[in-house]
Amino acid sequence: MSRAVVVEEAEDRVVLRLNRPEVRNAIDAQMVGELHEACALLEERPRVALLLGEGGTFAAGADIAQLRERRREDALRGINSSIFDRIRRLPMPTIGLLDGYALGGGAELAYACDFRIGTPRTRIGNPEPGLGILAAAGASWRLAELVGEPVAKEVLLAGRILDAAEALDVRLVSEVVEPEELLAAGQRLADRIAAQAPLAVRLTKAVFHAPREAHPLLDDVAQAVLFETEDKQQRMTAFLERKKEGR
Repeated sequence: MSRAVVVEEAEDRVVLRLNRPEVRNAIDAQMVGELHEACALLEERPRVALLLGEGGTFAAGADIAQLRERRREDALRGINSSIFDRIRRLPMPTIGLLDGYALGGGAELAYACDFRIGTPRTRIGNPEPGLGILAAAGASWRLAELVGEPVAKEVLLAGRILDAAEALDVRLVSEVVEPEELLAAGQRLADRIAAQAPLAVRLTKAVFHAPREAHPLLDDVAQAVLFETEDKQQRMTAFLERKKEGR
């Protein structure tokens, strides 16, 4: 059996390729299982993750043939919501590289990423109500956080599909590049993240997503940890030396 998620590891990042191009990378049980395996890898050794789809499509949704057979108990298991939430909670940032369709579960996977980069072919939305269900793996609340209530309701309640220009206009994607440049654009963003202090990035992401009532105590505790690191000492010393030398 071929892999549904191809994992390419490097020292400071991991590329995850959704690898079911014959069905436009529809998210099935195998893909969910392999995404959990990838998350375990990234939790054990935190690195930036880049997610993209093979074959000119990010992910055109859940596998409808499997979805049609699911019943109440399957929904309560949170098959897709649990993996997307796990991706959202990864220690280091995640970058979704969206070429072509990112629909339904594919859109919800994209929403779970910290950053999204598109191409002129990007189409993103949640047509679930047209199939008699709702977008229950994060879109129904996460999309409003990303783009605001009016646009989110157009997508979720009226079936609006955002093209690349519209997604960029509402900052759902941060950049639009040609398909052949998509991975390179993601790598450039990963380079910028990797240039920061890794623990500072991890703790900043954790603090950013903490509930309001956790602040400011959580901020102070995280800063206390960072104040004691060798990385902080070296980076601040280097900054002061460059300033002294007029660089």
